[in-house]
Amino acid sequence: MSTLPTQAENSAIEIDAVRQVVRQSWGYDSFRPLQQEAIECVLAGRDSVVVLPTGGGKSLCFQAPACCLEGLAVVVSPLISLMKDQVDSLRTNGIAAAFFNSSLTPRERNDVIEAIRSDSLKLLYLAPESLLTENVLSLLAGVKISMFAIDEAHCISSWGHDFRPEYRGLRTLKQRFPNVAVHTYTATATERVRHDIATELALDQPAMLVGSFDRPNLNYRIQRRNRGMDQMLEVIERHHGESGIVYCISRKEVEKTAAALNALGHSAVAYHAGLSDTDRIKNQEAFLEERIDIVVATVAFGMGIDKSNVRFVIHTGMPKSLEAYQQESGRAGRDGLEADCCLFFGGGDFGTWKRLMAYSGEVTEAALESLQAIDRFCNSTRCRHKSLVEHFGQTLDQQECQACDICLDQVEQVDDPLIVAQKILSCVIRLEQMYGADYTAQVLAGSNDQRILEKRHDQLSTHGILGEYPKGAIRDWIEQLISQDCAQKIGEYNQLQVTELGWQVLRGEHTPTLLKPASKSSDKKSQRSQSVDPASWEGVDRPLFESLRDLRREIATEQGVPAYIVFGDAALRDMARRRPSTQDDFLQVQGVGQKKCEDYAEPFLSCINDYCTTNSLPTDVTPTALPSTPTKPRRPAKTASAVAAFPYFKEGKTVAQVAEEMGRAESTVYGYLDIFLRHEQITDPSPWIDEATATRIRQAIEAVGNEKLKPIFEHLDSEVPYHQIRIVAACLANAE
Repeated sequence: MSTLPTQAENSAIEIDAVRQVVRQSWGYDSFRPLQQEAIECVLAGRDSVVVLPTGGGKSLCFQAPACCLEGLAVVVSPLISLMKDQVDSLRTNGIAAAFFNSSLTPRERNDVIEAIRSDSLKLLYLAPESLLTENVLSLLAGVKISMFAIDEAHCISSWGHDFRPEYRGLRTLKQRFPNVAVHTYTATATERVRHDIATELALDQPAMLVGSFDRPNLNYRIQRRNRGMDQMLEVIERHHGESGIVYCISRKEVEKTAAALNALGHSAVAYHAGLSDTDRIKNQEAFLEERIDIVVATVAFGMGIDKSNVRFVIHTGMPKSLEAYQQESGRAGRDGLEADCCLFFGGGDFGTWKRLMAYSGEVTEAALESLQAIDRFCNSTRCRHKSLVEHFGQTLDQQECQACDICLDQVEQVDDPLIVAQKILSCVIRLEQMYGADYTAQVLAGSNDQRILEKRHDQLSTHGILGEYPKGAIRDWIEQLISQDCAQKIGEYNQLQVTELGWQVLRGEHTPTLLKPASKSSDKKSQRSQSVDPASWEGVDRPLFESLRDLRREIATEQGVPAYIVFGDAALRDMARRRPSTQDDFLQVQGVGQKKCEDYAEPFLSCINDYCTTNSLPTDVTPTALPSTPTKPRRPAKTASAVAAFPYFKEGKTVAQVAEEMGRAESTVYGYLDIFLRHEQITDPSPWIDEATATRIRQAIEAVGNEKLKPIFEHLDSEVPYHQIRIVAACLANAE
């Protein structure tokens, strides 16, 4: 006698069906962590709050089961560009999907409405404003809805880092469609935000599924800004020809940085809210379609950008929250391959964000708490991966992540941190805990600034007690003590105050960690990111990989879609590793499903075959790993403003003329000229120095050397200005 299957058996059958769809349409054989649990919630019709890190595969959690369930899955998405990318990707995989928003023509809107009514769609993407119109709600009420999926769900919570009031209206879904499950997805949600999402949407006993916030393939490096653009260029040059994002705090900095990168031979575009919609779309598509390598942007860029092969994300300033940093840095390495995340911050970033938030009306308790948390993170001496996951309420088991500057020993610790910390905290006490970090650092460095003399703080025993160190280093140590709860900032003017833990330091009962000042030269220690992780490149034929990238770009351009929608980098690496020769072998490549095999096997197999024939290489084999490409030498220190002066110098303009053109002081432009000379490796100073003076300077350098300018100046009887000496010295150094 036959029996009805149990609920567990039904669930197993449904999961197997989803697995089959994933294999056939997406080309993957297994789920990522927590994807199966999230999919089972969809299949069971149970509300859910799903938190997976960027790159953790959130979209598959609702897209795959939507293909197996009867009816239409409605997906709420905040951005038109995100909807288009998702729909393009689904259609490329052979899945019936559409979006409904203001970018459609009236005819296109009617076509989507007809597709909804005829039950020919599996997924429909809408913005919250569009979904909540009465016309759309009535349209959806007349068809079978399989589920509601709300992407970027942290926008619902006022405690989230990107609160959007229009998302709050989504609470009506449970009232209008009481029998349809609502599933929410986000990459950045603390426990408070997760519960806020469930409450605001009136979810019915939702499953709380929280994946690991750790992204082990990301290599975090946090540094003080101290070398202009050089720190950023070192990262970009390690990833020559690869996709990357550079985040800047202001629009002006975005424009200057993008212009400088292009002037230095990199392909970059700007992206910020001040550009027209047309320019923003044009620049974003150029990046997604790999017609340019780098997008330089404010935080206006990136939410939901589903580009899998971003190999580096650079922040030229501190973000406004750890949630923002997790999301922005998380746009790197979404394909699971290694990527660099480098943050270069300055002491003024905290104040800059406070001013920007005050201007936009965003100064709230939550915003200030978030700003203080990211400030502590930047100055922390703890593992970056640990700090991030702990912020989101999780722990990291391993002692060392081996994927951040702290754990890779790219920073050095002060030899006697207890003594240094005691001197700093003692000075705070002697200043009666009434002054900020900058003033305290000046006193410790022994400054004779007029304000210090007027207040007689030059008479304190701690005045100049750390005089052997630069003020910047002392300032960093103060921030590091704050990040370790040995001191805190209080009041409107951020006066320093010693905490209970700080008093323990003064009594010698606790020793904090302090880092040595950052070197102004390139990192001495090898970095994991300077050569590609051999695990992910093992057996990959690099020239073939580049040929496949070129083919991918051509196909994507023809189809008008982002390059990663054709294939991600992981798939191309696997092709260059396996070198398949038949469609059956092509189907074994990671990320190749049945539809993509049908659409793309012929051109990619042809490319692989031509390459193997030309180079006398066998197909269908796993080659040994090829050596990684050596890194390029570091360029001289430069800034975006200095680079903007390069064209004027190339035109032969004098320093005075350049100063007038740029609205800068001549002394500043002489600094730009020095950078220009070293960057261009110019050996002839004659455009700027007369021959007689240049000869005198050369003779002085022969007599006293070229190490320092002051001995040269004195040898010339103080008759030749420093800026002229610097020009000749630079040209001589370039000639060596």
